[in-house]
Amino acid sequence: MKRGIRTAYLIGFLALVVAVASPIVVRWAIAPSGPSVEIVEADGRSRTVTWQEIERLPRLCRRGSYENQFGNWRDEGDYCGVLLAELIGTGSEYASIAVVAEDGYRVEIERRRVDDAEYPVVLAFSLNGLEVPDWPDGYRIAVLPADGGVSNADYGVESAGSYWVKNVVRFVLQPG
Repeated sequence: MKRGIRTAYLIGFLALVVAVASPIVVRWAIAPSGPSVEIVEADGRSRTVTWQEIERLPRLCRRGSYENQFGNWRDEGDYCGVLLAELIGTGSEYASIAVVAEDGYRVEIERRRVDDAEYPVVLAFSLNGLEVPDWPDGYRIAVLPADGGVSNADYGVESAGSYWVKNVVRFVLQPG
């Protein structure tokens, strides 16, 4: 009798372990390898874009830097990334894109800026040859005009640097 009770307890314990461990194993197995970003469409649907998918898109590599609200030029270097418009896709309807960083920082970029060929907005994945995941700024928004610098006056804002979001994890497309 005692042996039957012990066996039942053992079977119950093993069933509990399997029930707790299964979701963890499944989540680990389907998790994307490497860094990724989430794109939330205006209708609420979301999709994850992996590093492997980003790497296959056409890239833009240019020298870049920005002026901050104090008039200082920051983060000069050679950036490589994909055009944000290309990453989002031409079929997406939106008026602006909320860019969300890992720490919760958020900035909205109007569609006219995303589509501006003179000041191309990219999701940068490399600075001076150092790529994600080794680049500590992670994915970063960069604005890369041909002359390499984005001044506050040129961009028509108080701080061009506020658009250069570090460690981007999500894009939320805002309807018009």
